[in-house]
Amino acid sequence: MLEIEKNICRDLEKSGSREWLETNGIGGYASGTIAGAHKRRYHGLLVAATHPPLGRRLLLSKFEETLIIDGGRFELSTNQYPGEIHPEGYKYLRGFRLEPFPIWTYEVNGVVLEKSVFMPHGENSVVCRWKVIGGNPTEITLELKPLVAFRDHHHLRHEDALFDGDYSVEDGLISMQPYPEMPQLHFAHNAVGLEHKGHWYRDLEYAIERERGFDFTEDLYQPFSLTFDLSSDAVVIVSTIARKATDAVELEKTDIKRRADLIVRAETDDESLWPLILAADQFIVDRGGGNTVIAGYPWFSDWGRDTMIALSGLTLATKRPEIASSIILEFAKHISEGMIPNRFPDEGETPDYNTVDATLWFFEAIRAYAEATEDYEMIRVELYEKLVCIIDHHVAGIRYNIHVDSDGLLYAGEPGTQLTWMDAKIGDWVVTPRTGKPVEIQALWHDALCIIEKFATQFNDPERQARYSEMATIARDSFNGQFWNSSENCLYDVIDGAEKDGSVRPNQIFAVSLTHSMLDAKRARSVVKKVEAELLTPDGLRSLSPRDPRYVPVYIGSPHDRDSGYHQGTVWGWLIGHFVDAYRKVHSRDAMAEKRIDEILAGLRKHLRAAAVGQISEIFDGDPPHTSRGCPAQAWSVAELLRVLSK
Repeated sequence: MLEIEKNICRDLEKSGSREWLETNGIGGYASGTIAGAHKRRYHGLLVAATHPPLGRRLLLSKFEETLIIDGGRFELSTNQYPGEIHPEGYKYLRGFRLEPFPIWTYEVNGVVLEKSVFMPHGENSVVCRWKVIGGNPTEITLELKPLVAFRDHHHLRHEDALFDGDYSVEDGLISMQPYPEMPQLHFAHNAVGLEHKGHWYRDLEYAIERERGFDFTEDLYQPFSLTFDLSSDAVVIVSTIARKATDAVELEKTDIKRRADLIVRAETDDESLWPLILAADQFIVDRGGGNTVIAGYPWFSDWGRDTMIALSGLTLATKRPEIASSIILEFAKHISEGMIPNRFPDEGETPDYNTVDATLWFFEAIRAYAEATEDYEMIRVELYEKLVCIIDHHVAGIRYNIHVDSDGLLYAGEPGTQLTWMDAKIGDWVVTPRTGKPVEIQALWHDALCIIEKFATQFNDPERQARYSEMATIARDSFNGQFWNSSENCLYDVIDGAEKDGSVRPNQIFAVSLTHSMLDAKRARSVVKKVEAELLTPDGLRSLSPRDPRYVPVYIGSPHDRDSGYHQGTVWGWLIGHFVDAYRKVHSRDAMAEKRIDEILAGLRKHLRAAAVGQISEIFDGDPPHTSRGCPAQAWSVAELLRVLSK
C-alpha cells in the first residue's frame, strides 16, 4: 500500500500534482489526479484501446459526484474552470491510497465514504465503486453525472452539433454512441433513479496542457444523471465497450488476486518493491499473439528501444520469463533489413525503423533472458540465425548509413536523422544529431558481438565464433585508441572522422555498465567518477553537464522550448540503472558501496509518492529541486529502478 495523507489530499496544489494510473493489459488506461480535477487531456476514467494495444479513445472523462445526506447536498468533484475551482470536493478528502488500485476516502458531515477505481485485466472497462464505511445518516444517496468525450486520447473535445447525445436504456444498462466511428459505451449500474440531462460542461481547463504550450480547454457532454441509494448497498457502475452482463464483485476479487499473485511470484520479502512490481505489470500489454511494452502512460505507444531496455526489469526481475520470451519473439517477427522496429505508430500498421540502438539493445535483452533462464534451445531454434543476419546486415550497411567502418566500429547517421536515444527533432532541426560513432553505440555493438560469440560457442559454431571474437577485439582496440578524452579523464561522446565531441554526457556510462566492457579498471573508474561528479542527481543522470554552455536547467515552456532542452541537461530516471551497474563494478571491493547505492536510489524511492503515485516519471529538471516532467509513468524508469533494487 502507498498512502497519501489528508494534509496533502486537501491541499489542491499538492493533490492536483499527484496522479493515479490504472491499466488493462491491452493498452487502455484510466488516469487522473488525486484531487479529482483533470490537468491533462489524457486524464479520464475510460481510455479504451480499440486496436490493442493502440487505437486509444477517451470515452468517459469522469463522473460528477454529489453526496446527499439527510437532504443536504455535498459536491465531491473538483474541476478547474477559467479563474475558478468548482466544485471543491477535494476539501472533503481524508486520504488516498493504492491498495492495490486507487482508493479515495471522503469525510462529510460525520459520514465516511470510500471510492475505488480499477480496470479489469484484458477488458476495455472500468469499475467504480462507492460505499459508506463510517457514520449513521438517516438517509444517504449518491448522484452521478457522467461526462463523456468520445475522442482520440491525443485530442480535445469541443461542443459539436454532430455529437449524438441519445442513449438507450435497458434493465440496469445504458448505452450510447455519439459517432459511428467510435465504440459504443455501456454503463452497467445499480441505480434507483435515472434523469435525462443532455447538456455540455464548457471550458474545463487542463493546467498541465497550458504549461506545455498546448490547447488546454475542453467541453464535455453530460447525457444523464443516476441516483443511488447508499444506505442499503454500495454503489457500483461498470463503464465498458463490451455489451455483456458484468459481475463487478467477481471482477474485483479476480483482479486483486491477479495482482497479489504477481507479488508472490516475484519472490521478494522487501515490501517496498511491491508497488514497483505492480507498476511494472502496467506496461506489459498484448500485441498480436505475443506481448510488448507500452513505453509510458499516458501518451506513448510501444517503442523497440524502450522495450528492450525495460525488458529485464519488467519481466526478469519480477520472475516472469515467459513474458520476456513472448516480447522478444514478437519483436523478432518484425525484423526488417537487420533492424527491429523503433516504434509502432498510434494509427496504422507500418512500424518505424529509425534507430541505431534498438536492435543492439535487442541483443542485450536476449542475453539477460538467457542468463536468467538458460533457455538456450529457444534462442538456438528461434533467434540465433536472425541475430547472425542482423550482424551481417550491419557489416554490409543498412538504413540511414548505419555500417561497420574500417576500424571495426559502428557508424550511423546522415543529414536530418536522429538515430540514438537522444532523438529530439524540431521541424528539420535535429537537436542532438550525434552523427558518426556515438560512444554508447560502440559499447552496445561490442556487447552484441560478445553476446553472439558466446551463442556461437554454445551452439557449436566455431567459424562464426572465431569471426565474432576477432570483430570484438578490433572494435575494442579501436575504441580505446580513439575515445579516451585525456583532458576530461572520460570518454568522448561522439567521434566523426577527425571531429571529437567532448560533451560530458551520460552515454559513456554504458561503456562501463554493459556486461562486456571495453575499458580497463582504471578508465572505468574514471568514467564513473566523472559521471557521478557532474551528472548524478537524486532522480537519475543529467543528459548534459551543467558546465556546458548549452545546459538547460529547467524543462518547461512551449513544445519548441521543451524539445530543444530534452537532452541538454534534463535528468533521465532510467539512466540510474546503468549508473548503479557501473558503480558496483568499479567499487566491487568497497564495503561501503551498497550503502552509497542506497543513498543514490533513495530519491527515486521517495518519488513513488510524488508525481504518479506508485510510478516513476520519465524526466526531471536538471537543477534542484529536480521537478518531475514529461511522461508521469515511464516503463524504463520503473524497470531500471526495479532491476537494480532486485539484485
